[in-house]
Amino acid sequence: MRLIIDTDTAGDDAFSLLIALSRPEVTLEMITICHGNIGIDQCVENALYTVEAAGQSGKVPVYRGSALPLMVKPLDAVYVFGRDGMSDANFPKARQRAEPGHAVDAMVDLVMRNPGEITILAQAPLTNLALAVAKQPGFAKAVKHLWIMGDTDNAIGNVTSAAEFNFYCDPEAAKMVFAAGFTISMVTWTRTMEDGLITDEELGTIAKMGTPIGDFFTTVNRIPADFARTRQRKPGSLHPDALTCACMVDPAMILEAVDCVVDIETVGTLTRGYSAVSSPILPDAEDADPDLVAQAPNVRMIKRADRALFARIMTDALR
Repeated sequence: MRLIIDTDTAGDDAFSLLIALSRPEVTLEMITICHGNIGIDQCVENALYTVEAAGQSGKVPVYRGSALPLMVKPLDAVYVFGRDGMSDANFPKARQRAEPGHAVDAMVDLVMRNPGEITILAQAPLTNLALAVAKQPGFAKAVKHLWIMGDTDNAIGNVTSAAEFNFYCDPEAAKMVFAAGFTISMVTWTRTMEDGLITDEELGTIAKMGTPIGDFFTTVNRIPADFARTRQRKPGSLHPDALTCACMVDPAMILEAVDCVVDIETVGTLTRGYSAVSSPILPDAEDADPDLVAQAPNVRMIKRADRALFARIMTDALR
């Protein structure tokens, strides 16, 4: 698999990178950085340090991308990940430096030179992807497969009752991406709450391994794990990005998937950033309201994933 990961590197974003970097069947062509969890410059530094921690310094180019969403004020999730996005570990700067070009340009150039060959994992607000579509309308069809970690499956979000962080931060970008014609697989926050859990017992096993990369994981996971236990009342830590990466690299992870129509709310006062996901229990659109237009499915929604296998994939990446 030839892969681009688009990320707002903090906490679990780094662990997703570690899974991809550990898989011999994956060639991580580049890492592109988007605004999101923390300030974009720190996101860049965290990606560079993660690559170095994985023993691959200088082997994967990192590009700085969009520092702001398309239309709304920028947000962050320092309250989940710490001021530096890495549980305030204050790691030193990596030896590798970011590339001089812009992430959107680099992404478009690579995909358009290799149509049908490049998979993208989007685990940040979708601003970079939306701008890539705006710059090159053929981009969406040239991408082999787009994996998206984001939003919910008609369930509660992690920013508002309706919306998950990545989509809430830039719903206009998300709406553009879902309408662009990508071949999309989607893993939601809804799925993460069930299948993206690494239990306290499993976290203890990782901590006892004593490997440098395992110690890196334990250090970076400290504040998010505390947040998951106290705020989300989970017996461990939650890993939406790493879960999405695991589903992407190992098809055995996916226990159930359904083709759906997904569209994004951009204007609702209470539901801004909400993903409306079709369901077979709903009536046909034209039967329910003649003014509604039936749409073809645009997303493969992961409905159930193998939590135990996910924990093993994550642990194996840390050995």
